Amino acid sequence: MDVVVERCCGLDVHQETVVACLMVGEFGKRAKKEVREFRTFTADLEALRDWLVASGCQQVAMESTGVYWMPVYAVLEGSVEIVVGNAAHLKNVPGRKTDVKDAEWIAQLLRAGLIRKSYVPSKEIRTLRKFVRHRRSLVAGRTDERNRLQKLLESANIKLGAVASDVFGKSGWLMLKALVDGAKSPGEMAELAKGQLRKKLEPLAKALHGKLDDDDRWLLRSQMDRLERVDADIAAVEAKIDAHLAPHAALRERLTQIPGVSRIVAAIVIAEIGANVGAFPTDHHLAKWAGLCPGNNESAGKRFSSAASKGNEYLRTALVEAAQAAVRVKGSYYKAKFHRLKARRGYKRAIFAIAHKILRAIWHMMKWARDFKDLGEAYLDLRDQRRLTRQHVARLEALGYAVTLTARLPEVAVPP
Repeated sequence: MDVVVERCCGLDVHQETVVACLMVGEFGKRAKKEVREFRTFTADLEALRDWLVASGCQQVAMESTGVYWMPVYAVLEGSVEIVVGNAAHLKNVPGRKTDVKDAEWIAQLLRAGLIRKSYVPSKEIRTLRKFVRHRRSLVAGRTDERNRLQKLLESANIKLGAVASDVFGKSGWLMLKALVDGAKSPGEMAELAKGQLRKKLEPLAKALHGKLDDDDRWLLRSQMDRLERVDADIAAVEAKIDAHLAPHAALRERLTQIPGVSRIVAAIVIAEIGANVGAFPTDHHLAKWAGLCPGNNESAGKRFSSAASKGNEYLRTALVEAAQAAVRVKGSYYKAKFHRLKARRGYKRAIFAIAHKILRAIWHMMKWARDFKDLGEAYLDLRDQRRLTRQHVARLEALGYAVTLTARLPEVAVPP
């Protein structure tokens, strides 16, 4: 393999140890190897950093193994150039695997310039990521707790969820508290309803008539207390997210112009991509990194069906949720495109395609600092106006009609 880096080091990172292989050698000459093992305590990682700096190491490479690479990266950052590679791309020949050989293999690949550098955002964005991902975990935990609470209600034959669309809204929460107290009749609890739910007082009274004993009330009170604590934790972490996004407030507001993209989704986008898209040359590179484009499976000149490639699950999940909201926005291009795709490819593929289009729009908005411009629900019809005209005329002629077309309005220009 040709030599690209004269002084480099490969790191095989584990939970407790880091094996480092330093390779030093001029172009065209055999490299000298020096292998050392370090513990992963901060003092030992600082010793690793000092050794690499003293040796004049130019680049360091390691696999993105779980979260173990993150503290190593944090200690070495700013002292030496770091290349974080995808573990799937750095696999060695099987059968002779040891920690030392893994470190040597990574060093050899780095020395030849064969490691594709993974995207690692700045420290500021990495901190924002922690809060955004922590919020996702809290929301998932809240959903689990809500499901357990509704299961408890169903076991007591309380059908509140069958009448109220949101059991945990303002009205539903008041009724749940009344159920815990056990002092009111079903009719009195139904009177706690607010707004549109007051139109369903009679069904509510029937739904709230169940078999809730003292033990069930104790469990219900415990679950409601946990939900209140989780809601408080989510509010606190969202305040931290807003504080860290303050320097990028304009970008966040611009992203919310896209149908389906809320302030939380915009925060996730910035946390995962960063405040700019400089790491992604084109929107296609970004879609591939996010896992929002179909995989490639071709052999002997034939193309076979292939699942979407793996990517950033946090970003992909957020964009799929945004797509599900976008296709319900009246008059939007995404809604019209979704229904066309759904008829041919099904719901899941259509939603996935809309998420892909939203991500491409995000790339262009961040790249050129432009506002979002919706093409409109009629865009596809205007673009295909001539084709649609030919199709309809042909169908009418096939039914035996003589068709003469007269333009009633001037032809509308299709947006670029």
